[in-house]
Amino acid sequence: MTYQELVSEIRDIFMQADVSGIKEHIAYQFDIRGEAEGAFYAEVSEGKLYIEPYEYYDRDVLFTTTADTLLSIAGGTMDAIAAFTQGKLQVEGSFDKALLLQNFSKQANREKKKQKKAEEKNLKTEIKQAKAEKTAEKKAASGPDTTVSVKTDDIIQPKANTVKNPVKRLLKNK
Repeated sequence: MTYQELVSEIRDIFMQADVSGIKEHIAYQFDIRGEAEGAFYAEVSEGKLYIEPYEYYDRDVLFTTTADTLLSIAGGTMDAIAAFTQGKLQVEGSFDKALLLQNFSKQANREKKKQKKAEEKNLKTEIKQAKAEKTAEKKAASGPDTTVSVKTDDIIQPKANTVKNPVKRLLKNK
Protein backbone atom coordinates (compact mmCIF):
# COMPACT_ATOMS: atom_id res chain seq x y z
CA MET A 1 0.00 0.00 0.00
CA THR A 2 1.30 3.44 -0.86
CA TYR A 3 1.07 6.56 1.27
CA GLN A 4 -1.53 8.09 -1.07
CA GLU A 5 -3.66 4.92 -0.95
CA LEU A 6 -3.56 4.94 2.86
CA VAL A 7 -4.61 8.58 3.11
CA SER A 8 -7.39 7.96 0.60
CA GLU A 9 -8.68 4.90 2.44
CA ILE A 10 -8.60 6.63 5.84
CA ARG A 11 -10.39 9.60 4.30
CA ASP A 12 -13.10 7.30 2.87
CA ILE A 13 -13.64 5.68 6.28
CA PHE A 14 -13.52 8.77 8.50
CA MET A 15 -15.59 10.97 6.19
CA GLN A 16 -18.57 8.73 6.91
CA ALA A 17 -18.54 9.88 10.54
CA ASP A 18 -20.98 12.65 11.46
CA VAL A 19 -18.91 15.31 13.20
CA SER A 20 -21.52 18.05 12.89
CA GLY A 21 -22.18 17.86 16.65
CA ILE A 22 -18.53 18.52 17.57
CA LYS A 23 -18.24 22.24 18.26
CA GLU A 24 -14.65 22.27 19.47
CA HIS A 25 -11.59 22.33 17.22
CA ILE A 26 -9.66 19.06 17.06
CA ALA A 27 -6.48 18.45 15.08
CA TYR A 28 -4.88 15.01 14.82
CA GLN A 29 -1.62 14.25 13.10
CA PHE A 30 -0.87 10.68 12.07
CA ASP A 31 2.78 9.69 11.63
CA ILE A 32 2.87 6.39 9.79
CA ARG A 33 5.96 4.19 10.11
CA GLY A 34 6.94 1.32 7.80
CA GLU A 35 4.76 0.62 4.77
CA ALA A 36 3.00 3.77 3.45
CA GLU A 37 5.29 5.92 5.60
CA GLY A 38 4.40 9.59 5.88
CA ALA A 39 2.33 12.08 7.84
CA PHE A 40 -1.20 13.39 7.37
CA TYR A 41 -3.76 15.12 9.50
CA ALA A 42 -7.44 14.98 10.35
CA GLU A 43 -9.06 18.18 11.57
CA VAL A 44 -12.54 18.86 12.89
CA SER A 45 -13.44 22.51 12.55
CA GLU A 46 -16.90 24.05 12.80
CA GLY A 47 -18.55 20.63 12.60
CA LYS A 48 -16.69 19.56 9.45
CA LEU A 49 -13.96 16.95 9.01
CA TYR A 50 -10.91 17.57 6.84
CA ILE A 51 -8.22 15.00 6.07
CA GLU A 52 -5.15 16.18 4.20
CA PRO A 53 -1.76 14.66 3.37
CA TYR A 54 0.30 17.22 5.29
CA GLU A 55 1.81 17.63 8.73
CA TYR A 56 -0.13 19.72 11.23
CA TYR A 57 2.18 21.55 13.60
CA ASP A 58 -0.52 23.10 15.81
CA ARG A 59 -2.08 19.72 16.56
CA ASP A 60 -3.91 18.55 19.66
CA VAL A 61 -2.79 14.92 19.32
CA LEU A 62 0.03 13.12 17.52
CA PHE A 63 -0.55 9.44 16.74
CA THR A 64 2.41 7.31 15.67
CA THR A 65 1.61 3.85 14.31
CA THR A 66 1.77 1.58 11.28
CA ALA A 67 -0.64 1.64 8.34
CA ASP A 68 -2.05 -1.77 9.31
CA THR A 69 -2.78 -0.70 12.88
CA LEU A 70 -4.43 2.55 11.79
CA LEU A 71 -6.57 0.74 9.22
CA SER A 72 -7.59 -1.83 11.85
CA ILE A 73 -8.61 0.93 14.26
CA ALA A 74 -10.43 2.85 11.53
CA GLY A 75 -12.12 -0.32 10.29
CA GLY A 76 -13.33 -1.23 13.76
CA THR A 77 -11.41 -4.50 14.04
CA MET A 78 -9.00 -3.11 16.66
CA ASP A 79 -9.75 -0.99 19.69
CA ALA A 80 -7.63 2.18 19.85
CA ILE A 81 -7.15 1.81 23.61
CA ALA A 82 -6.03 -1.80 23.18
CA ALA A 83 -3.60 -0.74 20.44
CA PHE A 84 -2.20 1.91 22.79
CA THR A 85 -1.77 -0.51 25.70
CA GLN A 86 -0.12 -3.07 23.39
CA GLY A 87 2.36 -0.45 22.17
CA LYS A 88 1.01 -0.47 18.60
CA LEU A 89 -0.18 3.13 18.87
CA GLN A 90 1.81 5.92 20.48
CA VAL A 91 -0.10 9.03 21.58
CA GLU A 92 1.25 12.50 22.41
CA GLY A 93 -0.98 15.37 23.42
CA SER A 94 -4.54 15.58 24.75
CA PHE A 95 -5.77 12.13 25.74
CA ASP A 96 -9.34 13.43 25.99
CA LYS A 97 -9.26 14.45 22.35
CA ALA A 98 -7.36 11.31 21.42
CA LEU A 99 -10.24 9.19 22.76
CA LEU A 100 -12.59 10.90 20.29
CA LEU A 101 -10.75 9.10 17.48
CA GLN A 102 -12.36 5.85 18.60
CA ASN A 103 -15.78 7.52 18.33
CA PHE A 104 -15.04 8.56 14.73
CA SER A 105 -14.14 4.97 13.88
CA LYS A 106 -17.21 3.48 15.54
CA GLN A 107 -19.57 6.03 14.03
CA ALA A 108 -18.02 5.69 10.57
CA ASN A 109 -18.39 1.91 10.77
CA ARG A 110 -22.05 2.20 11.83
CA GLU A 111 -22.69 4.48 8.86
CA LYS A 112 -20.85 2.07 6.60
CA LYS A 113 -23.01 -0.83 7.85
CA LYS A 114 -26.19 1.20 7.29
CA GLN A 115 -25.03 2.03 3.79
CA LYS A 116 -24.21 -1.62 3.10
CA LYS A 117 -27.65 -2.74 4.31
CA ALA A 118 -29.31 -0.15 2.09
CA GLU A 119 -27.23 -1.33 -0.87
CA GLU A 120 -28.16 -4.97 -0.17
CA LYS A 121 -31.84 -4.02 0.03
CA ASN A 122 -31.59 -2.14 -3.28
CA LEU A 123 -29.83 -5.11 -4.86
CA LYS A 124 -32.56 -7.49 -3.70
CA THR A 125 -35.20 -5.15 -5.13
CA GLU A 126 -33.33 -4.97 -8.44
CA ILE A 127 -33.08 -8.77 -8.57
CA LYS A 128 -36.82 -9.14 -7.95
CA GLN A 129 -37.57 -6.59 -10.68
CA ALA A 130 -35.24 -8.34 -13.11
CA LYS A 131 -36.91 -11.70 -12.41
CA ALA A 132 -40.36 -10.18 -12.92
CA GLU A 133 -39.24 -8.59 -16.20
CA LYS A 134 -37.75 -11.88 -17.39
CA THR A 135 -40.96 -13.75 -16.54
CA ALA A 136 -42.99 -11.13 -18.42
CA GLU A 137 -40.67 -11.40 -21.42
CA LYS A 138 -41.02 -15.19 -21.48
CA LYS A 139 -44.78 -14.91 -21.27
CA ALA A 140 -44.87 -12.38 -24.10
CA ALA A 141 -42.56 -14.52 -26.25
CA SER A 142 -44.71 -17.63 -25.84
CA GLY A 143 -47.68 -15.93 -27.50
CA PRO A 144 -51.14 -15.29 -26.19
CA ASP A 145 -52.38 -17.28 -23.27
CA THR A 146 -54.75 -19.96 -24.59
CA THR A 147 -55.26 -21.88 -21.41
CA VAL A 148 -58.76 -22.06 -20.07
CA SER A 149 -59.46 -22.56 -16.46
CA VAL A 150 -62.61 -24.43 -15.60
CA LYS A 151 -64.07 -24.76 -12.15
CA THR A 152 -65.75 -28.00 -11.19
CA ASP A 153 -68.91 -26.02 -10.43
CA ASP A 154 -69.07 -25.04 -14.10
CA ILE A 155 -69.35 -28.67 -15.30
CA ILE A 156 -72.93 -29.79 -15.81
CA GLN A 157 -73.52 -33.03 -14.01
CA PRO A 158 -76.15 -35.43 -15.37
CA LYS A 159 -79.17 -36.04 -13.19
CA ALA A 160 -79.33 -39.34 -11.38
CA ASN A 161 -80.91 -42.28 -13.25
CA THR A 162 -81.09 -40.38 -16.55
CA VAL A 163 -78.33 -42.36 -18.11
CA LYS A 164 -78.89 -46.12 -18.00
CA ASN A 165 -76.14 -48.55 -17.74
CA PRO A 166 -75.25 -49.59 -21.31
CA VAL A 167 -74.42 -53.15 -20.21
CA LYS A 168 -77.91 -53.61 -18.72
CA ARG A 169 -79.47 -52.24 -21.89
CA LEU A 170 -77.59 -54.69 -24.05
CA LEU A 171 -78.56 -57.60 -21.84
CA LYS A 172 -82.23 -56.61 -21.96
CA ASN A 173 -82.22 -56.59 -25.72
CA LYS A 174 -80.98 -60.20 -25.99
